[in-house]
Amino acid sequence: MTAQKTAERRSPDQTLVAVVVTHNRLDKLRATLARLRETAPGILRAVVVVDNLSTDGTGAWLEAQRQEMARLVVLSPTENLGGAGGFEAGMRLATERFDPDWVVVMDDDARPLPGALETFVATDRPDTVACAAAVYFPDGRICEMNRPSLNPFWHPLIFLRTLFRGRDGYHISYADYQADRPRPIDLTSFVGLFLSRRIIRENGYPQGRLFLYGDDVIYTLGLRRRGLKILFDPRVRFEHDCSTFVDDRKRVFRPLWKVYYTYRNGLLMYRAAAGLLFWPLLCLLVPKWWMAAGRYGADRDRYLGLMRAAVADALRNRVERSHAEVQALACTPDADLEPASRAES
Repeated sequence: MTAQKTAERRSPDQTLVAVVVTHNRLDKLRATLARLRETAPGILRAVVVVDNLSTDGTGAWLEAQRQEMARLVVLSPTENLGGAGGFEAGMRLATERFDPDWVVVMDDDARPLPGALETFVATDRPDTVACAAAVYFPDGRICEMNRPSLNPFWHPLIFLRTLFRGRDGYHISYADYQADRPRPIDLTSFVGLFLSRRIIRENGYPQGRLFLYGDDVIYTLGLRRRGLKILFDPRVRFEHDCSTFVDDRKRVFRPLWKVYYTYRNGLLMYRAAAGLLFWPLLCLLVPKWWMAAGRYGADRDRYLGLMRAAVADALRNRVERSHAEVQALACTPDADLEPASRAES
């Protein structure tokens, strides 16, 4: 279906705004903004880019793009808000300035595949149901870090399946990516998530103080806990040009400060998902994380310090610790402060 025919099928007063969070990844952002520019203004009304205090020329480049792209809006905070803070700030700006029917969020290294936004607006959708896109790597493989899931703690059969099959027990199947209709999910990422004006107005914004990691899962889990539906739509396709770990096999976090956010936010997520089962789960996770210290070599003590702080803050439900404090805990040299993937925006 052509973009013109797609636009004719959409409601004439329906509006869609994209929110992109970036930090020092200008090459990735160039590709994402180029893809969004390919979408007609009749489909995509505006693009809000949150530039998280980039130092690689992103600000100057975005200013030049604003001269050529009237629908581009740039938000430049005075500090790095992280991925979570960036999405909160970007969504606030998008809703307050444009009051759109739908907001779609993505990282600077993620973008809709050609025709994805046209497919979304061409489909009749109730404004009480969020929509999650199917996310792939650029080479066509399914992007595991963005594979939606069901909360096993809410579904006894899925919980049992998870005990035997691990992540394949609670994540949606690969066959769901080939289906011709949406299916319900409980948790998903902020890559290709579509939220209606009504959902945002009634349920608020992501928790910006989480800074990094797990903010999307905690937010979508909150939507489901309040009775809203989220549908995975395999017909709406995104790509994610990402990598998270320096060594995927050993799962070593670099820069080291990522340890804190991964573990603190992970525990907050598990506590929200598991209820009373969180406590036995905690007893399994903490020893596992402690044993991982051997992977960090000379950084072992700093790793353990970050891990202890993360667990203590999670148990107190504390999210006020600043990024500067976390960096100080990691004693991270300036050269290590540049993140290697979105989640570090």
